[in-house]
Amino acid sequence: MFVSFFPRPKLLFASAAAWTLFCILFWYFVAKGWGPSLSIGGLFGYGFPAPLADGADEAATALFQGQLESAGTFWFYQYFIIAIVLFVGAWMRFQPHPWQWWSIGGSALILFVNWFLVQLDVMINAWFGTFYDMVQNALGTPGSVEASDYYWQIVTFLQIALVYVFVGTMFRFFVSHFIFRWRTAMNNYYMERWQQLRHIEGAAQRVQEDTMRFAQISEGLGISLVDSLMTLIAFLPLLWVLSANVTELPLIGEVSQGLVFVAILWSVFGTALVAVAGIRLPGLEFRNQRVEAAYRKELVYGEDFENRAEPLTVRELFDHVRRNYFRLYLNYMYFNVVRIFYLQIGNLVPYIALGPTIISGVISLGVMQQIIRAFSRVENSFQYLINSWTTIVELMSVYKRLKAFEATLSGEPLPEIDQRYMEREATGPAE
Repeated sequence: MFVSFFPRPKLLFASAAAWTLFCILFWYFVAKGWGPSLSIGGLFGYGFPAPLADGADEAATALFQGQLESAGTFWFYQYFIIAIVLFVGAWMRFQPHPWQWWSIGGSALILFVNWFLVQLDVMINAWFGTFYDMVQNALGTPGSVEASDYYWQIVTFLQIALVYVFVGTMFRFFVSHFIFRWRTAMNNYYMERWQQLRHIEGAAQRVQEDTMRFAQISEGLGISLVDSLMTLIAFLPLLWVLSANVTELPLIGEVSQGLVFVAILWSVFGTALVAVAGIRLPGLEFRNQRVEAAYRKELVYGEDFENRAEPLTVRELFDHVRRNYFRLYLNYMYFNVVRIFYLQIGNLVPYIALGPTIISGVISLGVMQQIIRAFSRVENSFQYLINSWTTIVELMSVYKRLKAFEATLSGEPLPEIDQRYMEREATGPAE
């Protein structure tokens, strides 16, 4: 599943995680301060500004801070690209692989674009604060906001949103090709070993359908995980800063940085709750694929052999399908009740937590919007398992089907359910 597309998958993924951690720590403790000396941002209009003179007015200070932030962001992207190129180049040099440009290079591009999209989301969050403060001023003091300023804010949002839509669309286009290349690699790998695999139940379906589903689901979950981690890296510090405006929580009273802890605790509680509610789903989904495959194969045999697909046999196989679907329906019913109730209540959590702060009137409408949006991003990132649970269940069932291929190729015994099927086939009607 992985070795066909990625060079030494376990080592690759472990080294990627270690390199990422190293680069993050090196940035914050060392490289971040190298920007004024090493950045080439000055060539593109993003150079670091000269130190601010003592006694500078408010406008000059704001301009300086804006230039400094833009230059720092541009320097970070340079650092990010260098880190990616070093990692990708090292793996391509020392562990060449037929699919390395797509598997390693493509994964690196996905990582980079994900971060870029998250940064656009951060910019939109900042825009919400400015825009809603302007709306509050306009509604509270008529005539205090110029029409040109109001419409310019809308234009600013459109600029960010259009870039987000364009890059996001191109990103999905690239990911679609990435997924199909992964499927192609698995397909080629298994077909080269077809004589070893053809005796496994549903081998044709596993190669034709399950490889695509596995690549598609794995990539979707991987991108969601990377997006959640990057969103946390971007929004958690922002929520920490914004939480300074919230000094009191309902029932608890005065607390420092309370919103951060509310987001974490609420997400951990929900993850545990949903995991318990959906604990039986992976096994049922896998069994569902097995009973469907057994029913379908008997019907296919019935097309060629008169002594197959007899009414009693077909009825028995379909009864297995029916019973398993009914179990799935029941389990998904209470799983969805728990999950949807939790998510709906979660929409109210930031408003409840902000209750004392809103009632006391110590924050503006714009700051409230920034806090709620940042809280939502952090909460959703911590709720990765909740939002992805049904997809993870599907992936686990597909993985179990392809695991039979892996076991055969490595000389290991087949999974127990596959062994039972092989025994049933061996004692079944003669062809």
